[in-house]
Amino acid sequence: MEIYVVKSGDSLYKIAQTFDVNINSLASINGLSLETPLVIGQALLIPKMGTFYTVKEGDTLFKIGRMFNVNYETIAKANNLAVLDALKVGMKLFIPPRDKTEIETNAYVEPLTDPVSQELIDEVTNKVPYLTYLSPFSFQIKRDGTLQDPPLNNFVEIAQQAGTTIMLSVTNLEKGMFSAELAEVILTNPSLQDKLISEIITKAKNLLVTDVHFDLEFIPPYLRTNYLTFLQKAKTRLNQNDLLMSVALAPKISATQVGEWYEAHDYAGIGQIADFVVIMTYEWGYVAGPPMPVSPLPEVRKVIEYALTVIPSNKIMLGQNLYGYDWTLPYTEGTYATTLSPLGAVDLARNVGATINYDYSQQAPYFNYYDNNKNEHIVWFEDVRSIQAKFDLVKELNLRGISYWKLGFPFPQNWVLLEDNFIIKKR
Repeated sequence: MEIYVVKSGDSLYKIAQTFDVNINSLASINGLSLETPLVIGQALLIPKMGTFYTVKEGDTLFKIGRMFNVNYETIAKANNLAVLDALKVGMKLFIPPRDKTEIETNAYVEPLTDPVSQELIDEVTNKVPYLTYLSPFSFQIKRDGTLQDPPLNNFVEIAQQAGTTIMLSVTNLEKGMFSAELAEVILTNPSLQDKLISEIITKAKNLLVTDVHFDLEFIPPYLRTNYLTFLQKAKTRLNQNDLLMSVALAPKISATQVGEWYEAHDYAGIGQIADFVVIMTYEWGYVAGPPMPVSPLPEVRKVIEYALTVIPSNKIMLGQNLYGYDWTLPYTEGTYATTLSPLGAVDLARNVGATINYDYSQQAPYFNYYDNNKNEHIVWFEDVRSIQAKFDLVKELNLRGISYWKLGFPFPQNWVLLEDNFIIKKR
């Protein structure tokens, strides 16, 4: 696959001709119709197996290989070159498809209606082939040590048909919010913990789960040790029942990072106990905060590089958002951004006549526009460039995989690019 950024005067027909690809395939993988006008700055995925590259001054096979994430020896062999041959400026090299590594993938799905909407059922059906785990969000802990199930419809059967397993996501959500009080009730009461763990194991067996996933957030800092003790108790019981255990972690850059979301998440301790962790590397730009990229690559890298000092790489799943935000400017504290999908962001740019820009330092696309009331807006979202940057980080740091929050935001390019980069492990 190749990424192409739309320029003035481009059309789907012209781009299809330039790259010698089927126009229907080009439109389909980018979530477009043949009649859809393109947006200047819009990033398109070109459905080509391999590509051609014109050598520039200073290029070497090694440098070009790193650029395309393809081994330089593979490029040399594909072009009948010796690895030490000098490259001539202007010569064309065929770049074979990138090497694939095997990873695990997860996606949360949050059914908000009972029964689940047909739209969300269709979304799950279409996406489980790309997933190791499907995580219905969430099985909520109750104060008596039982669980409140989310609406599931036929998610279990849909997942099974694709060789995808259910991840049992257990949270301390109460009335739509992570509850410090509920965390305290459970983490200070061993008998309630025993009851909860027994209920989890029964539920996991009934749903043919392979992984139990604890996503307890907003835990009071003084319960840090209690949380570790609970997780160790749960891990022992889950092991006895042939179940994996994973834990969601807030994005930290040091062991001493303060804040109500961070202090009880002991990376070193949890990393030692859990089979793997999902690090929530998103929400730098968030719905109630000032405008900025949701998952800027430099900040994501800082978190993962800290995590790697205390957690093995094969235990770390990178968290990735499937959405962006539209903020009204100037930002005022107490105001909220509008959430939108990557496809919705491009549609908005088209409708308001905006040009999409790309911040290469943050590896994130954005655009500005004025609404009908003459209020200025800025939109930060994800596209194939920003997603490829995260995929490259997963490969560079040899991480276990990637975990998406959440299904239901249309981003067809992501799934094509995911399959182009990786082999998805099934359990």
